[in-house]
Amino acid sequence: MTEISDGVLYCGRADKERRLFDQIMPIPQGTTYNSYIVKGEKKNALIDTMYAKFVDAYMDDIVASGIRIDAVVSNHAEPDHSGAIPSLLEKFPEARVYCTKKCAENLRNFLGISLDRVEEVSDGQTLDLGGRTLEFIHAPWVHWPDTMFTHLREDNFLFTCDFFGAHWTKGIIADNSTELAEAAKGYYAEIMMPFRNFCVKYLEKVERLSPKLVLPSHGPIYKDPSFICNLYSDWTSPSVARKVIIAYVSMYGSSETMAKELAELLEARNIRAVLADIIETDECSIAKALVDSAGIVFSTPMVLASPHPKSVYVAELANILRPKLKFYSVMGSFGWGGNLSAAIDACFTLTKPKKIEGLTVKGLLLGEDRKKLGELADRIAEQFSE
Repeated sequence: MTEISDGVLYCGRADKERRLFDQIMPIPQGTTYNSYIVKGEKKNALIDTMYAKFVDAYMDDIVASGIRIDAVVSNHAEPDHSGAIPSLLEKFPEARVYCTKKCAENLRNFLGISLDRVEEVSDGQTLDLGGRTLEFIHAPWVHWPDTMFTHLREDNFLFTCDFFGAHWTKGIIADNSTELAEAAKGYYAEIMMPFRNFCVKYLEKVERLSPKLVLPSHGPIYKDPSFICNLYSDWTSPSVARKVIIAYVSMYGSSETMAKELAELLEARNIRAVLADIIETDECSIAKALVDSAGIVFSTPMVLASPHPKSVYVAELANILRPKLKFYSVMGSFGWGGNLSAAIDACFTLTKPKKIEGLTVKGLLLGEDRKKLGELADRIAEQFSE
């Protein structure tokens, strides 16, 4: 365990071997599952617990500390934060779980926890530990409907669970580096971006509290909360960059050539073009690029009369992540026929960017088609003057 402040201990663990989160996003550093003990004069509270993979070692650390756990605060029921609750309730038979009503339902459904051991808390309800007070702040949809924050009033520490998280294992305390900002952006893009409007709401609440420390359940603790708050303020703002992603996949080079030539044409029009080879670029990189991009262009070959399935996958990824995309377009190369865009168009059900007329060519980009590519670049540039 690590003492963060007098009477506040970190008892999380790093999972440096994990390489995929939610079976979607690569996490090259692995991640952490953060858990905290707050000691009061009368009671001790444990805020968020541990992924089941590490429960035995986690419980050994708590037992070895000699600290009696009276209250288990579950800010969110997802198993990477709640997996140790059954073991804790068995070891400390007088302990109670404090959580939202929805979280209580999830703990019962996921872990079989008896509701007799649970205290469902209302927004703003408090728990007196003796000289220290925990205030429970409901924060649904960052990123599950069961989420809450826990505010340690006297110290002005805010435990935010997944909000402000990062897949970061290079230290318990944030170093405010560019590398950390990129890790936090990747986490935001996958976990929080689909709930951007809720993030805006709770970011404002956090800024009103002006906490001394922000203690999330993944990644480092922020001793300078303005670092992560400023990043979230930028990512959640309605503005987009003068930037377009060109996501391409190519079998014989034609759609790759189109992608690279379009990138040059856009750069000449003062539009940043981010080329993403769908086969080589991981989902986290694409998700991060989506955070502030105005548009995305799919450059794809025809495969059995439809766009390459990897292009459709990226379109569906963009759809479910709900970025601030204003427009999209589809271009590519075909051999004998088919529909290059229908399967991609069908993906945009949650995110509904405007479709810009694209370009299809038979075989190589030659002659008149190269002029048409310039016209596509013009149509894209027009989107930034609207």
